[in-house]
Amino acid sequence: MFSRCKGRTGKMFLMLAVASCLTFVASLVYLSTVNGYRFSREVPCTPRKHVAFMKIHKTGSSTVLNLLYRYGDAKNLTFALPPDDHLGYPNLFRATFVKDFAKNPGKEYNIICNHMRFNLPEVKKVTGDDSFIFTILRNPDSVAESAFPYFHSVAPVFGAVKTLTEFVRKLDKVFNPKTLNSFYAHNLLWFDLGGDAEAGAEGPHVDQTLKKLDSTFHLVLLAEYFDQSLVLLREALCWDMEDMVSFQLNARDPSTRSSLPPDLLSTLQRWNALDWHLYRHFNTSFWQRVEQYGVDRMERDVKHIHHLRQKIQDICLQSSTPEAKSKSSSYIKSPDNGWAKISGYILKGNLTGQTKEMCTRMVLPEGKYLKRLMSKQG
Repeated sequence: MFSRCKGRTGKMFLMLAVASCLTFVASLVYLSTVNGYRFSREVPCTPRKHVAFMKIHKTGSSTVLNLLYRYGDAKNLTFALPPDDHLGYPNLFRATFVKDFAKNPGKEYNIICNHMRFNLPEVKKVTGDDSFIFTILRNPDSVAESAFPYFHSVAPVFGAVKTLTEFVRKLDKVFNPKTLNSFYAHNLLWFDLGGDAEAGAEGPHVDQTLKKLDSTFHLVLLAEYFDQSLVLLREALCWDMEDMVSFQLNARDPSTRSSLPPDLLSTLQRWNALDWHLYRHFNTSFWQRVEQYGVDRMERDVKHIHHLRQKIQDICLQSSTPEAKSKSSSYIKSPDNGWAKISGYILKGNLTGQTKEMCTRMVLPEGKYLKRLMSKQG
């Protein structure tokens, strides 16, 4: 009798064990296809903890900044923070621009990501020689269109006219490189990356600069292909797909956007020729990276990011579309800047606890998040 019960128990235990194993394997497969492919990386890797992000103006960089803020905040990494809202811009970056760096030059910093004018040797003094260095670019026409209303009140070369169309028509009359903040109006991408915006669009310095940037940046994202960029970034950093989920921040209300007729657009492109050299060069290398990653794999992972973003939107937001204005107490947006009207998001009113905190951080303006991190790091 006992032996028969023992045999049945053994069989039952074996069946339960097999079922548990199958459930576990199924869970792994599910996680590998739904929660960031954690178990299907082609090469085992270790998450990068030393990151330098070159935050370029008007490229969607505020959204990337928020992503880095949230990741570093959650992992208790140390940020190289500015004393105010930027790291000495528009001067070429120096390590001493980092808050308290001079007092403690041996301190370990994990992430540097606020606005600066790029200067590689000084950046490495902060995050080390092994840091992952990346940036983001955008179509120079879109950069110029966005910069005009945003910096209209701080750049006299913009303030001298009422529209971008008028600015392009009167370039020879209104632009002076010696005027305060004129860099916002001419080859802004090139300038932010440390180059001379007035150097001319032809000559050996162009190829030399592009080669130098090629060897400096481990990855260059493209704003027009933001989700594909996030997939490449996730792979390069060895972070989880969930870490890449983000909402578009600092977006302008469509009412402040403008367009140029074809003839003036050609003039603007010649005007920002150095920026176009940059954009075309790194657009080519970007799609080479996509090919290396695998086109089918990229398509699948972009869909996965869309799925994760939609899931978080459904939890957090009343509407996935940024709102130009709202009287809701749950409305969160960055301040307007110049003529640019910045849109924000309305959080759902029933959020509480950790969910509310998570949702708030997803849409928190960079200035407010910076203050949080300053308070946290002391």
